[in-house]
Amino acid sequence: MIIAVDFDGTIVEHQYPGIGREKPFAIDTLKKLAKEHHRLILWTVREGKLLQEAIDFCKERGLEFYAVNRNYPEEKHPTERKLRAEMWIDDRNLGGLPDWGTIYQMIQDNLTFNDLINQCTKEYESMSQIGFFRKLFKSNT
Repeated sequence: MIIAVDFDGTIVEHQYPGIGREKPFAIDTLKKLAKEHHRLILWTVREGKLLQEAIDFCKERGLEFYAVNRNYPEEKHPTERKLRAEMWIDDRNLGGLPDWGTIYQMIQDNLTFNDLINQCTKEYESMSQIGFFRKLFKSNT
């Protein structure tokens, strides 16, 4: 899968133009996805020196991207802001950024955000029913 990943607010806390603290499990999750043969593209508004700082930050932690602001490494000029990614990981998603464990689960299980919400809703309803029956039986003893 080709996965486009934002930097500020997604891999690190938002401190642009500085680099914030690494978000828990972000780098580890991305390294695992790359090891599993997903193509990761760093997709960021950073340019020039600020972009290089972000690339270096990731590289120092063992994370290298397939491409940066491009569809593929050989592309001579940055793309016209249109990537052919199959998934986008960005803190500006509708609903915000899930934790990195959830992101990994979604990719591995090929789940949509809607699938995840339905799954959580079913689990909550199941837990609510158990709670109701526990209350019911406690009141009879």
